[in-house]
Amino acid sequence: MIEFRGAGVRTDDGEARTLIHPLTLTLAERRVSVIGGNGSGKSTLLRMINGLLAPSEGSVAVFGEDTRTAGRAVRRAVGFVFTDPLSQLVMPTGREDVELSLRARRLPAAERRPRGEDVLRRFGVAHLADRSIYDLSGGERQILALAVVLAVEPRILVADEPTTLLDLRNDARVRSLIAGLDQQVVFTTHNLDFALESDRTLVVDGGRIVFDGAPADAVALYRELAAAVPDGRP
Repeated sequence: MIEFRGAGVRTDDGEARTLIHPLTLTLAERRVSVIGGNGSGKSTLLRMINGLLAPSEGSVAVFGEDTRTAGRAVRRAVGFVFTDPLSQLVMPTGREDVELSLRARRLPAAERRPRGEDVLRRFGVAHLADRSIYDLSGGERQILALAVVLAVEPRILVADEPTTLLDLRNDARVRSLIAGLDQQVVFTTHNLDFALESDRTLVVDGGRIVFDGAPADAVALYRELAAAVPDGRP
């Protein structure tokens, strides 16, 4: 369970801009999608969930653990997948990245290799395990990034636009993988069909949640917002 308790984010520069206005809500559904325009605050909202970004006011808790004071426990519970997998894959090959992830959980060396093999097979990328990540397609990299994050079996997966850089085939492949996960998944997306596959959708606009509810209704509202002429200009 993810709880925002009057949580908001402001920049600490001279402008002191508000990125997320204070909000209070609980996310307990199996699949939660977050949609909105570029710069609306979607990614900021997601980064608050696993403590990548601390709220300027209020608090965020995951399974009762405050992201500000119990960051290590929260990061064990919440895996985060970035839009660009190259920001996540830090080793030369996928096998090394998966084993590094397992090592971070203090898994004994003798267990890391077979566990890593199991993870790579489960995600259908065992044949890519020893290839350079720079020789892989965007879809292959994103699936490897998912495997790396999920190798340590977090209870929640947070994914920031996980299909944005992908072609249709890999988009469908990543969506299918996410649909089959046991974990709760919270994700941002510009793909409205993907958003419709969730149980609950948040629409973010100007740092505020302007809708929270059924995915179909959320998508309809977002289409209206996207079609509106900004500032009344022709």
